Amino acid sequence: MDLTAEQRAIRDTVREFAREEIRPEAERADREERFPEDVWDGLADLDMTGLTTPEAYGGFDADSLTYSLVNEELAGGMLAVATALSVHCLATSCIAEFGDERHRERWLPEMVDGRPVGAFALSEPHAGSNPAAMSTEARREGDSYVINGDKQWITNGERSGVIVLFAKTDREDDRSITQFLVPKDTEGLEVGPTEDKLGLRASDTTSLTFDDARIPVENRLTEEGRGLSAALSILTGGRIAIASQAVGLAQHALDESLAYAQDREQFGDAIGEIQTIRHKLAEMRTKTQAGRLLTRDAARRADRGEEHREAASMAKYVASENAVDVASEAVQIHGGYGYTTEGGVERLYRDAKITTIYEGTSNIQKNVIARELLD
Repeated sequence: MDLTAEQRAIRDTVREFAREEIRPEAERADREERFPEDVWDGLADLDMTGLTTPEAYGGFDADSLTYSLVNEELAGGMLAVATALSVHCLATSCIAEFGDERHRERWLPEMVDGRPVGAFALSEPHAGSNPAAMSTEARREGDSYVINGDKQWITNGERSGVIVLFAKTDREDDRSITQFLVPKDTEGLEVGPTEDKLGLRASDTTSLTFDDARIPVENRLTEEGRGLSAALSILTGGRIAIASQAVGLAQHALDESLAYAQDREQFGDAIGEIQTIRHKLAEMRTKTQAGRLLTRDAARRADRGEEHREAASMAKYVASENAVDVASEAVQIHGGYGYTTEGGVERLYRDAKITTIYEGTSNIQKNVIARELLD
């Protein structure tokens, strides 16, 4: 699939940034469970923090394929960085698409410059794959909404300056889900400790607790009851981003394995001469490319204005499951080194699993695909 000259230039710029600025930070950031803020500032300098924001507000206004390419290359550096940016872009996209001119002028120019960082608060402790079961409530009181409830698995939770929140205006009515903008410094909002995770350890993932947090009515992004459809619309594009990240991670694992197979010797030859290893590399290459082609197909469908929900789910399902397989084989090829932090691929193995879970598990993606087939 051909890329335009501009898309190739953006891809190459981000690829170089990932290799020169992100990868050297990756192991330490993972070990210290610390997001590399200097990397974020570098992304802002490259205009990536305004990647999906309209040009009228200083953004790049990238199409879906360009957005996919950026996510792929960033994840090839460190998945935590790509995840942070994609969630920030979810927030800016919600403001641009569903907010009014006041919201856009107030928040987007600053977010394009990288601060405040955006967060996206949909999941709850008992409402992950089924967001309609959320219990967080935003009750109207005169010119304000009073918010009570808990959100969980919030990327950029501590780093964020503004949160796109989904809450019910009537706790008993699943049809009342509405979208709001909540500044981080809102009284009554408490950020929980960073989650201790298997992978993606440099990512800032927290819970949020709202205890009579009060925001003005003007901070409502959608009409009451229109929040869930807005979330599902935005998440379709988000799934293309996650698929892209899975492809980038798999490519990194393949690159590391190929280099190791050509350098590591056993029985007098490089292990890349052993048929078993060669077959593993062939399978890894095929799985990585299969995920890439499905992901680019979904992105191109989105750019043409075609229905792409099924294509996005197929891309995320295949690319994420394949990333886990490719990262696992990378550990195996590296042998004992692969099982240590010295080998460099164990982090990829730990990180890969989350791509099958967030923004819709693999089973949710299969449900979407099956529904499209049968309905």
